[in-house]
Amino acid sequence: MDQALLLVRNELPAPGLRLAARSGSCHQCLYQFLAFVPPSNESLTKPGTASVMVDTQHPLTLMLNSSVGDRELCKIQYHFGEFGNYSLVVKALTANTETVSCDLIINEGPINSYFPILFAFLVYMGILAVLIVGRLFMKIDPVRNWVYKKLNPRETDRLINSVEYGASAIIIAIWWSQEEVISSKWGNKRKTGRIRTELSLVIMVFVNYGGGKYWFFKHESWNGLTVADLVFPWFVFIMGTSIALSLSSMLRWGSSKWKVLRKILWRSFLLILLGIIVVNPNYCLKPLSWDNLRIPGVLQRLGFTYLVVAALELLFTRAESGTWEAPYPALQDILPYWPQWIFILMLEVTWLCLTFLLPVPDCPRGYLGPGGIGDFGKYPNCTGGAAGYIDRLLLGEKHIYQHPSSTVTYQTTMPYDPEGILGTINSIVMAFLGLQAGKITLFYKDQHKQIMSRFIVWSILLGIISAILTKCSKEEGFIPINKNLWSISYVTTTGCFAFILLLLIYYLVDVKKLWSGAPFFYPGEGYSGKSDRGGQSVAGLDSDEASGLS
Repeated sequence: MDQALLLVRNELPAPGLRLAARSGSCHQCLYQFLAFVPPSNESLTKPGTASVMVDTQHPLTLMLNSSVGDRELCKIQYHFGEFGNYSLVVKALTANTETVSCDLIINEGPINSYFPILFAFLVYMGILAVLIVGRLFMKIDPVRNWVYKKLNPRETDRLINSVEYGASAIIIAIWWSQEEVISSKWGNKRKTGRIRTELSLVIMVFVNYGGGKYWFFKHESWNGLTVADLVFPWFVFIMGTSIALSLSSMLRWGSSKWKVLRKILWRSFLLILLGIIVVNPNYCLKPLSWDNLRIPGVLQRLGFTYLVVAALELLFTRAESGTWEAPYPALQDILPYWPQWIFILMLEVTWLCLTFLLPVPDCPRGYLGPGGIGDFGKYPNCTGGAAGYIDRLLLGEKHIYQHPSSTVTYQTTMPYDPEGILGTINSIVMAFLGLQAGKITLFYKDQHKQIMSRFIVWSILLGIISAILTKCSKEEGFIPINKNLWSISYVTTTGCFAFILLLLIYYLVDVKKLWSGAPFFYPGEGYSGKSDRGGQSVAGLDSDEASGLS
């Protein structure tokens, strides 16, 4: 898959040609040799040929050089189609072969690899349209009465539509809020967060099982953003939202802060321990030992992020959320918590200083690149800059991820961990943004306009910060969007999308009640609280599924 056949026909006399290529997804990369194309015979009646398979996920730049003297003859940029058959004909326009033409011919047209996903999208949209129309008809009394006479309502429909469980029945998150929130009588709180978490879960499972081999369901090799790169930060975001709601609930119902702190410490410890011992990718390769144990990981980062943000919120939260008596009541969800904001800003300053000021041996200061063949091969061992250096220095090369996503495209050889130490700082920032979303829900309970307006303001603010940091480009910004580094622009961008998605779901589910959240809240029923499969973690994810977040 994701390949096409290219036949190169060389009608030039000796000495032959060298074919090299560079992927459009590989920023400032060296050209990679593909094939040697022999020359035509002496009578120029039989051209030299060579066949190669070329990548179709991204545009390619092909370069043909003379095998002697390395003179560049031609350069072609083209986006090949999947399973297409192409010919590149090289011939001389003058007798002395000084002027050469390179013509690309389509022998057999490619298939439309996007048709299956387009077809699936249209089918699901059609089903959705039918359901919406059916829901509208069910509001008409004669139609509803006729349907009820013909069919017996199912128990599940009764639960979803009953007064007791309502459209806001189950609160945010699959597992973060399973224990505290549902059991603490928050039955009338928002269903919005849970639906968004289940949506992330569905995307994660789809991505982890191949994503149909589409490039946008794979993690970006370095800078940039794909659908797969949205999953982990959205989990972290909704975890922060769940923290705000669950801590407020437990304190309101009489739990002491010391008791809550013990639960926070225990849950964090379990996640980190399970991440290191159970959900460890090296376990699948050979017997697990300290020599090859990966210390960072998805659950480890979730556990530590949860510990920091939950403890920070516990320190300043109040059992009752009411109107703040101060000159600026519109900021009652921000100003009372100014020590939290100072702490988060100090963390971000620490990330910036370490990233751009820490000296890294044999690497330029502030380097954010992938190393390998990137940056024209100048810094092959500088993968991740300061982030990679800190992990290798403190954890050791054998205790971090050995096969980062940059390996294929940028041909990096240095191990690099996308869940490393430095990036954890920005995952804390991401969870804190989710915590802010939870506070908005708490402070402006049942005030739909207030909640929605604040979601809009936060999405616009984060979007503006992202635009400034990235200069609205993939590669040329001050701080590019990068999931491997968990750059601050990655956090602000995915945070912007998180608030927009939360706003959309909130409007459809809680305000207009046009959508019950089906089918996205069903996957969580199977993932939450089950322990009947081997390798199941406290988060409800087995080892393969947890690695799909990374």
